Order: sequence, then structure tokens, then C-alpha cells
Amino acid sequence: MNPSEEIDRRRTFAIIAHPDAGKTTLTEKFLLYGGAIQMAGSVKARRAQRSATSDWMDIERERGISVTSTVLQFEYGGYKVNLLDTPGHQDFGEDTYRTLVAADAAIMLLDGGKGVEPVTEKLYAVCRLKGLPVFTFVNKMDRPALAPLAILDELRAKLGLDAYAANWPVGSGPSFCGVVEPAGRRTLLFERQEGGSREALSRESDLDDPAVESKLGAESLAALKEELDMLSAAGLSHDAEMVRAGLLSPVFFGSAVTNFGVRALLDGFLRMGPPPAPRPLSGGGEIAPQDPRFSAFVFKSQANMDPRHRDRIAFLRVVSGRFTGGMSVHNRRLGREVRLNNPKEFFGRERDTVTEAHPGDILGLMNGGQLRIGDTLSDDRELRFPDIPRFPCEHFGVLRCAPGLRKAFVKGLEELLEEGAVQAFRDPKAPGNDLLLGAVGPLQFEVLRYRLENEYGARTDLEKLDYRVARWVEGGPGELEALRAAGTC
Repeated sequence: MNPSEEIDRRRTFAIIAHPDAGKTTLTEKFLLYGGAIQMAGSVKARRAQRSATSDWMDIERERGISVTSTVLQFEYGGYKVNLLDTPGHQDFGEDTYRTLVAADAAIMLLDGGKGVEPVTEKLYAVCRLKGLPVFTFVNKMDRPALAPLAILDELRAKLGLDAYAANWPVGSGPSFCGVVEPAGRRTLLFERQEGGSREALSRESDLDDPAVESKLGAESLAALKEELDMLSAAGLSHDAEMVRAGLLSPVFFGSAVTNFGVRALLDGFLRMGPPPAPRPLSGGGEIAPQDPRFSAFVFKSQANMDPRHRDRIAFLRVVSGRFTGGMSVHNRRLGREVRLNNPKEFFGRERDTVTEAHPGDILGLMNGGQLRIGDTLSDDRELRFPDIPRFPCEHFGVLRCAPGLRKAFVKGLEELLEEGAVQAFRDPKAPGNDLLLGAVGPLQFEVLRYRLENEYGARTDLEKLDYRVARWVEGGPGELEALRAAGTC
């Protein structure tokens, strides 16, 4: 397969959602339908159940929430899929932001009973800023839900996003039994599978099939046909150029927990979604995926994915050219050549060695500290990608541990700070010259303390500080003293 064909078949996307909208469940069902797993796991798994593939950290499995983005890669229908599962909780927004920097598109997940929620608005704003195409999946249609037309109206009213129905629910709540494509009215009827751990059985039909009326009843079927007529009259339909420009969102309906509509979403996204796009360069201009020069950037660092070896992994997004294992490239920040040895593709915590990669692919490299978030790697010394910004901290504290655990504490803190979720500051006037830690949300401190204890054996105490904001100040000591004298810091 030539380089252009390899680029065209790649789809690199993130899933974004408000907490508890069903994001990790949908991720797991994509893996099920993609053939990457044989049985879908449960996010809030009991001991006898499988846990979700993307929630691989112990704290995620214990609490039933995602606290870090996860890379999941698989082949499906001739496509090479790079799926980035992001945390939904707003305390982990910075990790989600960095993940969106590496994505070419996003699937925005809505709870059908709640519509557009506050975190959804914030995440969509990032997608809009970056011009990312956004596909919408309205989840939990097997429960009491808002009217589908009301959800389309919310997308316009709250997000300013034009949307069209790629499919439409047949029934809702207990009567939800399928989806219909407004254009042509091709209908898929589903049958529930016990527990939702395996693919839902479906059969293709049309709205005149007696089975549809049998499931819905004559009155509900008539209302459904009236809604479809209204959609047709509204005039919004698929426009590939507008979708890829992020100006129009295809909307799919379904239920991730029962698997209804999941394959339709996956197939539709891969068919309509964008292949890898050109990336802007620092100082102006851009580089296209077809450019023969190799280029990539580091967007994530993760410690202890393999707890037996205390490894650190730097995740990079390939932007252009062809990656080969062991190649030497220029690290712009370090100003020297580095060798990219032992590259891995990831499936949650699991990993496989790869020998080559193409634009759109996500790779993990063993990292002894030479690679950091935001690094540009290229065989062109002058090429540089824009920096990945840090979020301003809003919560601050000091961590302390027992004297006998100091060595483990220092090592653990050094490695976990490289992940970028918590930032370190030093106040020369503080007693003992303690290291001040800042985070976007307080839950980050809980995760940090949990990981220090469970991954490094360093139990800590947290002293919260009454700071509210941290800012970098340009200038010499005189400017800083003037700010202190004015009482602004």
C-alpha cells in the first residue's frame, strides 16, 4: 500500500462527553464491534465481571471513572483506527485538551435524557477553536429521553452548531427498538442481548414492515413518520465539506449499553470522518501528511503503565512522513538528535511492537525523561509545532511524607509531574522551601496521592493552601518585588 493510501485509511479521533454520559461504555462497544475484543466490559465492574479496556488504572477501576486519556488502536473495515478515550470529569480537562490536539475529529456523546450539559459545552468550545469535525451520538435512548427534535434545537441554541440527523430513533425508552435513516428510510431493528456484552442482533427493514408497527403501535409509528417529514422539510442533510470543516454535525441515536446503533455510528463515522489533516507550524504555515519529511509531536506522558517495570511512556502523534523503528530525529527543545527505539502501539495497557507508522498514528516510546509534552520531533531541524499550553491552576497545596519514604516520594513525584496533570512551583519564602503543587481541580490531588502510595509506596499528607491563581511573570526581580509590594502576589 502506497503512502497516500495509508494516510487515507487512518481515522484518529477522540470521544468527548459530560461525566456519566456513557463515554467509556461507548468506547468499549466500539472495540467490540471492531473485533478488538470478544466481550465488552463493564465500567463499574464487579469482581466477577470484565472491567473496561480503556479504564486500565487501579483507581479508575475502583471508582468507576476515567482519570487519564487512553489510546486504543485496531483495524476495522479496511480502516486503521486510533481511538482516544478522554476523561469526562472537568478536573481532568487539561488531559482531554492535550488529547484533542492529537485528534483529527471528535465524537461528542450526549445523554439523551439530559441533552447538552456544561462540560459538553466546554469541550465543544475547544473542538470549535481547533476546527475539529464533530460527530454527535445521542446515547441512552433506551431510557426516558428528550424529544429528538429538541436535542437538535439544543445543539444550535447552546453550541451554535448546525446538525442533521444521520439516523433517527425508532421509539424511545422501553420502546426503543431501532434507527431509521431519514434519506430513503432504511430501518434497522434491534434485538436485545442479555447484559449487552455481545453485539446486538439486527435486521434491515423499512417503516412499512409490520414488525415496526407491532413494536411501536400505530399511533407512535404515525408520529415517527411525521417527524421524518419535518426533517425532510427542514432541508439540512449531509454536506461532506461542511462536516469536515466542523460546521455541520451528523447526529446518530442509540444506546451504548444495549449496543443499539453502535455499529451504525462507527460505520458512519469512518465513512464520513476525515483522514489526517495538515498541521499548523510555529511561526506560520503548515505541514501536510503527504510531506516526505518525518514530523511528530509529544502530547502525553504516562508513568507505570507496566507496574512490574515502572516504565514511562511518551505518546506522540505522527504528522507527516513515515516512521520506522530506531530512526534518529531532531528534538527541537533539546537541540540534538534522539533515537526512537522500541515503538509501541497501545490497546489500553496492552502493547505491541511496531516497525513502521504513518500520519495519524499514535505511538508510545519508552521515555527516560528525554521526551516531554510539547516536544517536536522531526528530521528537519527547523520544523516546529506550536507549544501545547498549560491550564492555569486553581487549587494549591503542599504534599509531605514520612522521612523514611523521602526517596520514593521524590522519585514518584518527579515521574508523575512529567504527566502534566499537576504543576510544581517553589516559594523561596516558604518554610523548608517546600514544593508547592497546583492543579486545575482538587480531584487531581487525590489521584496523585493515591498513585504515590500505590505505585511508589510513599504515603503522603496534603496541606491545602489558600492560593487561588498562579501566573508566570516576565521580567526581572524588580518587577516581581513591585507586584508583591502592591499586594497582587
